[in-house]
Amino acid sequence: MKKPIKLSPVTKKIIWGGSRLSNEYGKGEPGEKIAESWELTCRNDGENTIIGGEYDGLTLSKYLKIDPDAIGNNPYPDRFPLLIKLIDAEADLSIQVHPDDAYAAEHTTDLGKTEMWYIVDAAPDAHIIYGMKEKYPRAVIEKAIEDGKLEELMNYVPVKKGETYFIPSGTVHAICRGILIAEIQQNSNITYRVYDYNRRQPDGSLRQLHVNDALNVIERVDPAAVGYTCDGEIIAKCKYFTVKKIENKTENFTADNSSFVHLLSVDGDAEVVFRGETTSLEKGGSIFVPAGAGEFTLRADGATVVVTTL
Repeated sequence: MKKPIKLSPVTKKIIWGGSRLSNEYGKGEPGEKIAESWELTCRNDGENTIIGGEYDGLTLSKYLKIDPDAIGNNPYPDRFPLLIKLIDAEADLSIQVHPDDAYAAEHTTDLGKTEMWYIVDAAPDAHIIYGMKEKYPRAVIEKAIEDGKLEELMNYVPVKKGETYFIPSGTVHAICRGILIAEIQQNSNITYRVYDYNRRQPDGSLRQLHVNDALNVIERVDPAAVGYTCDGEIIAKCKYFTVKKIENKTENFTADNSSFVHLLSVDGDAEVVFRGETTSLEKGGSIFVPAGAGEFTLRADGATVVVTTL
């Protein structure tokens, strides 16, 4: 019988990460510097493991071989469609851009990357880079990079807890210091760094930049991907994913044959009730409800849960 399953995260250490995910969300060891916690992932470079129940200890990919219909209407028959993360930016991330599917297929073995951010928390002075001030010719962007003045072209946006930002492929962006986010994205790990503040890695080397690829894809946006809406509980919607925020309430859901349902508690503890059986969803916890499982209830009184479907 299909039923909700809890997932163990995959943690990633990157030089800009902080300790909030370990200290406040129970990821890794207390005090550990963790930049990203991959809450829904089925990739060679990071894969969830099932916690408890019939499939305890099984990787998500092995589970999906047992129940390949658990994804639903997957647009990518050779891979899992989404990647969902918690991200803790103690320092600024690089200024970067992601390709669309067509460019990624031509130049990489990965997908393109359209994503959205839900701001879980933010320092009072927090901001993001969200596109550029205007549409600049390629030569102008290239010259700004060469002169170390790219930041002057960027659009800086103050952010606060509870906001949502949609980032289609081709949009230059950066999460800046003091921000904790939940990121829902296509299942891709392709990032073209344009500028990284001349930051050194622990071994003293500069981080790799990808200027030519970045210039090739900047503002190359797939119009079909930009179906973003924000209507009540729905905080993001495009051809790749639909995301709802459930806050301080109980709500009934149905995991029909079209899509799995992924639940991520970004604040507080919740519960999932399925056919009389209750599964706890702790703060930072992740539950995958397979497509075709049917009706279930999310009890999120006192919690904020991000709910993602295809």
